[in-house]
Amino acid sequence: MNTPTLVAPVSITRSRGVERLVRGQPTSDGAGVKLTRVLTQPLQQRLDPFLMLDAFGSDSASDYIGGFPDHPHRGFETVTIMKAGRMRHGDSVGNTGLLEPGSVQWMTAGRGIIHSEMPEQEEGRMAGFQLWVNLAARDKMQPPAYRDVPPAQVPAFMLDGGTAVRVIAGSTHGVTGAVTRPTTEPLVLDIVLPAGQSFELPLPAGHNAFAYVYGGVAVDIGGSPVASEHMAILRNEPGADGVRFTAPEGGQAAQILFVAGAPLREPIAQYGPFVMNTTQELHQAVADFQRGVLAT
Repeated sequence: MNTPTLVAPVSITRSRGVERLVRGQPTSDGAGVKLTRVLTQPLQQRLDPFLMLDAFGSDSASDYIGGFPDHPHRGFETVTIMKAGRMRHGDSVGNTGLLEPGSVQWMTAGRGIIHSEMPEQEEGRMAGFQLWVNLAARDKMQPPAYRDVPPAQVPAFMLDGGTAVRVIAGSTHGVTGAVTRPTTEPLVLDIVLPAGQSFELPLPAGHNAFAYVYGGVAVDIGGSPVASEHMAILRNEPGADGVRFTAPEGGQAAQILFVAGAPLREPIAQYGPFVMNTTQELHQAVADFQRGVLAT
């Protein structure tokens, strides 16, 4: 892992509150991989530009051994954050990569890519997240791109009280993350908050934001308790300039995946692995895939 930079705390005037709590839905994807779908399709407009968040974690190989064989995407970006285990990436552009604990994979599907993510282990724990980030209409047909970020290249910082933050995307507290995007401006943070500590995070007023609490410890977010394995959708309220997290006294540290970004405010049309702006564009994506020209 990257050695965190010690930074000074940043204060906010008023924290956003929690608008709604969401408990993820157990499901499976790929070749039977068991996961929890936290951000589902009905929440896409509310959490624009984010389309999906899956959390996966199991000690049983039967829950993940099938992996995600070749499958297509068009029109958005996928962000895979590995917490435990090893997965091998391969795609139609010729990229290969290893996802290992602490690594991040950022893939821009653009006009089309076919890829696979298969486990490189037959036992042990496999855990992490996959986030889908929409692309603006003008960017949906750009060439596909892929980037692997090994653990040592994910920028991180720490506060005096022991709060540790990995900056996967965007910038905060003077630290710029592994990835930046000018249009959707995603801020993606993996936060470890020691017992009894608070962490204040400034946010642009117009950005949509949510926090997924994991690791078994509840967190106070903007004055509301949020249990582990729940997503808190944060209010877009005038006068709030950020969000405040507080971990309860005693016990172990809390863990939070925090996500915020600038909404695109464009129509969203989705059919499985294709996300476009119109039904006609979806029909074209399906036709291109069926004709074998999606990723050419």
